[in-house]
Order: sequence, then structure tokens, then C-alpha cells
Amino acid sequence: MKEKKARPTKRKPLNEAFDRLLERWGPQHWWPGETDIEIIAGAILTQNTAWANVEKAIRRLKEEKALSLEALHRTPLETLAQWIRPAGYHNVKARRLRAFTTLVTQAYEGRLDKLLAEETDELRRVLLRVNGIGPETADSILLYVARRPVFVVDAYTRRVLLRHRWIRESDSYDEVAALFRAQLSNETALFNEYHALIVALGKQHCRPTPQCGECPLRELLPPGGAA
Repeated sequence: MKEKKARPTKRKPLNEAFDRLLERWGPQHWWPGETDIEIIAGAILTQNTAWANVEKAIRRLKEEKALSLEALHRTPLETLAQWIRPAGYHNVKARRLRAFTTLVTQAYEGRLDKLLAEETDELRRVLLRVNGIGPETADSILLYVARRPVFVVDAYTRRVLLRHRWIRESDSYDEVAALFRAQLSNETALFNEYHALIVALGKQHCRPTPQCGECPLRELLPPGGAA
């Protein structure tokens, strides 16, 4: 009886996708922030708005010398809201920034390093208890500030994975994040780079109306193409 040849093992799709994205665009050097508090403020301000608008708000905070935990906490909410107006929903986001600074001030003696020293699971629970901080914002802080190996799932990530049928519409945030942990090495630098590359992909190709022509992941689409 003729012995059957072993079939080659197919690479996990998220590994293949990462290699293709990195080959196309190279390292993204993300998150673009000079300090931990700047990155945290950016993560809170970027909710439901374009990054270009967040940059304008961050620039104004720098001009006002307000981009420190102490300054953000002592600035009157009305004033803070005006400074971050370019980021949209400025009154809401001012309250969210204040909720975060209040947490650090009251529970961690005003020391951001003390908050960031918490174990990963506990730090995530603490952040999620802050008004206005959801899983995506919490994980952005964990990944880019606390430098923990967690994957940030944003709208771009869901869109890309849904179009390739690697997830289902009903999959939760945590289920999508778990897929990355299952298929990739749990490394902070890798998750950082991958998330940034997905953002680049979402902006350039995987838009609400897909632009698949020159997309580096085009060959990984299922039959029928993007939807």
C-alpha cells in the first residue's frame, strides 16, 4: 500500500497576515506620545474621533502646560473641556480625564507608577471601573503605557477579521482578543506593532467600502472577496 505523504501544515492566518503587513509598511513606531500621561490622555480622547483631532487637543494641552497628571486634575472642568474641544464630545471627555486623574490621586497617592505596578488582570479591572474607560481604552493603556502583552481590538480589527471570516459578527471583544493570543506569541512588542499595522490597513484599504486592489491581505480573503 502506497504511503500517503503528510500534508504541509498551513500557517495560522494571523501570523501570515502580520508578516504581509510588516513587509508592506514596516515598523509603525506607535503610540506617538512622549510621556505616559500623554499616551493615556490620547487613548481617552481618541474615542469616537479621528487621530488628527486628538493631536490638536494634545497640542493645546501642551501649550497650556496641562499635560501632567497634576495639571489635568486641578484644571477646572470647563477650562479643560475647551482645551480639548478639537477631540469632540469635549465635555464628556473632560469628565473622563478627570475620572482617571481622580482614581490615581485618591487611590494611588497621585502616583501613576503605583497604578501601573498592579498585576495585569487587576490593573485592567481597575481601569474598567473608571467612568468612560471601556475594554479598548483600558487595553491601550495596558499595552502602550504599562507595556503588558494584551491585544487592542478596535473597529479596524473587527472589520478586517470579519471580512476574512476569521471571526463571527457575534464574537465579543474578549473573544477576538483571545484569538490573537492563541495564534501569536504573547509579546508586547508584537501586539504593539500588529495593532498599529491593522490601523494602517484600515485607513488605506479595509475602509467601510473596501479597497482591495493593492491590499497586502487580498490573497487571504475567502471565496467571494470582502463584504
